[in-house]
Amino acid sequence: MVWHDDLTKRKRTGGRKKAYRKRRKYEAGRFPVETQLGEPERKLERTKGGGLKVKLVSDRWVNLSDPKTGKTERVRILSVVKNPANVDWDRRGIITKGTIVRTERGLAKIISRPGQNGVLNAIPIEE
Repeated sequence: MVWHDDLTKRKRTGGRKKAYRKRRKYEAGRFPVETQLGEPERKLERTKGGGLKVKLVSDRWVNLSDPKTGKTERVRILSVVKNPANVDWDRRGIITKGTIVRTERGLAKIISRPGQNGVLNAIPIEE
């Protein structure tokens, strides 16, 4: 989210002063990508400086890395169990960093930021 509160101040009387400048392009924000369970879909967005940011719109697969064995495999996500970041996302099944998902290998915790990186990485957790 972008705040433009600092553009206008209030007078001592409580009245609003005129904005001292217009909004700038670099202050513009974007809506968050709410990654869901579904067919793999990615979105490319140009960033400041001309770079590209890959945003994951939906996916059915996760890269599951086991720190104990050091092996990584691509497994299917069966369902979204819990999203502790937001109660609404929890209800709607939105996948963000910290989300707990049920995979073919058991429960896993998402450790990547799918709306920023465009990939789902996870580590297994005990049930």
